[in-house]
Amino acid sequence: MRYAEGGGLTAAERARRERLRFAAADLFAQGVPAPEVARRFRVSRMSANRWYRAWQAGGVEALASRGPGGEKCRLDERRLQRLRAELERGPAAHGYLEDQRWTLARVADLIAVLFRVRYTLRGVSYLLHRLGWSPQIPVQRAVERGEGVIESWVAEEWPVIKGRRSTWAPGCAGKTRPGRV
Repeated sequence: MRYAEGGGLTAAERARRERLRFAAADLFAQGVPAPEVARRFRVSRMSANRWYRAWQAGGVEALASRGPGGEKCRLDERRLQRLRAELERGPAAHGYLEDQRWTLARVADLIAVLFRVRYTLRGVSYLLHRLGWSPQIPVQRAVERGEGVIESWVAEEWPVIKGRRSTWAPGCAGKTRPGRV
């Protein structure tokens, strides 16, 4: 998973980037301009300029990592496990009998009922991704569908309806007429 801690960079990646910013601060102190720092460290000029302004305003401490970004998850590990179990029970177990799909709105309502916590639809999407769930396009099939009947129809009746391909004349797949010689 790209976001190993539920969002943002891993601790090792944050530390590596912080070391990079500190090395850039050393170069700034030596008088190296921001575009040259960007070239040396293979970062964008905008990043180097941002580092330079932060270094001017607050010194090296201004370039220190502030920790993982984003808001902390409002559900602890125990609640996340319970949410996963409830989702696996399916929508019918929670009163959605007409349609057997988990929508973001339904999951948000389930979270609100179970834990008294409100999530936006985008927040629910991030939370589901963190739990290993992904959006799926549902296969809608009738309950009365008979697989055996369908297989026999495709094997016996469809070839009769389709017929054989006529091969009496050469064809052309293009829309234009073949050129004359």
